[in-house]
Amino acid sequence: MTMKTIKNDREREIDRTGRAQSPSADVVDRLAGLLPEEALQDALKGLAPEEITGPGGLLTQLAGRVIETALGAELSEHLGHPPGGRPTGANVRNGSGAKTVKTDLGPVDVRAPRDRDGSFEPRLVGKRQTRLAGLDDKILALYAGGMTVRDISAHLAELYDVQIGRDTISTVTDAVLEDIAAWRSRPLERVYPIVYFDAMFVKVREDRSVRSRACYLAMGVTCDGDREVLGLWWQETEGAKFWLAVLNDLRRRGVDDVLIACVDGLKGFPEAIEATFPQTWVQTCIVHLIRSSLRYVNYRDRKKVASALRPIYTAANADQALAELERFEGEWGAAYPPTVAAWKTSWDYVTPFLALPEDLRRAVYTTNTIEGLHRQIRKAIKTRGHFPDEQAATKLIYLAILKAEGRWQKNRAWTSARAALKIHFEDRFPG
Repeated sequence: MTMKTIKNDREREIDRTGRAQSPSADVVDRLAGLLPEEALQDALKGLAPEEITGPGGLLTQLAGRVIETALGAELSEHLGHPPGGRPTGANVRNGSGAKTVKTDLGPVDVRAPRDRDGSFEPRLVGKRQTRLAGLDDKILALYAGGMTVRDISAHLAELYDVQIGRDTISTVTDAVLEDIAAWRSRPLERVYPIVYFDAMFVKVREDRSVRSRACYLAMGVTCDGDREVLGLWWQETEGAKFWLAVLNDLRRRGVDDVLIACVDGLKGFPEAIEATFPQTWVQTCIVHLIRSSLRYVNYRDRKKVASALRPIYTAANADQALAELERFEGEWGAAYPPTVAAWKTSWDYVTPFLALPEDLRRAVYTTNTIEGLHRQIRKAIKTRGHFPDEQAATKLIYLAILKAEGRWQKNRAWTSARAALKIHFEDRFPG
């Protein structure tokens, strides 16, 4: 089960702007036939704007009539005969009850039809339901955009004149918890050519204090070049020991092989990967390595040192890169030995990408791909000083991931990358 499958399981999908899917052209044409333009102009003649779109206006009244008609049609289907028709059994219509339904247009008053034995279960507006599905979708879209429960309640009251309590909004957002549980345990692909690993820190309240907790994320690239977030995990802090648990979870969910793992240089992490996936190429993020090695360099020399490092990671192959490292050590090693040591210590995990062609090098030499996801998540959570608990943080991060995934575009250079992967990894790459 992929994330896309889980998203499609929802009764209604939300597009990138948070709007529900539009009705088909056939439905629009049918309504146009029922409401000719001339008759519509006559109906609107002399009405003030607020009498058309305001609370209790023409649009809300029309929406009420449409809902009532749809409920009446559902009841006719349930009873097996239309109003005034011959009953096919003992169960017949039993009047109607008044209820107010909260919609995108504002509160709509409807008369919900009933049957005598109470077996009628309407689908459009269920028993005790006071909101149409589209409003729930908007609540989730606003929540995914980073708005707090309090802000959403105020926004809906101002925009739609609908009063929805914070407890109700929390209940709506809690509806995604089942999706999250299924997503976090879903089966994964057998082979991922590239997987990016990185953690971000999120402030969560615990025991009357606010602490930064590590949210572990893994993003895989499938054999078809599609990006997919493989899961999220929580821990007090980031460490290689818990990354080992994450890797074992990926294996339990069906991942047999990872061709290239891109990491940020965390101590002990490459060894954890090799213990779980022995054949995997571990690639340290070159950008992280440059930043960490420049910390030992005086500010006045940083540009010169960064320029001198460039021939190392742009070399044609590993042998040339080693020669450039030796040249760099001869030029700057005496002044900044920790900088040289940083590269030498990580050397086995610096050079794997140099065996790849240019298109594939750009994809694996840095963890910027998953850090881009972090930026999109932080954009959603930046309005929160902290989360009340881990579950609340998980909900928002999951919704932010769904929103980000909908915007991702397929890698146009994947055809050449696929060929390179097949050449270098042969039968290990099934694509």
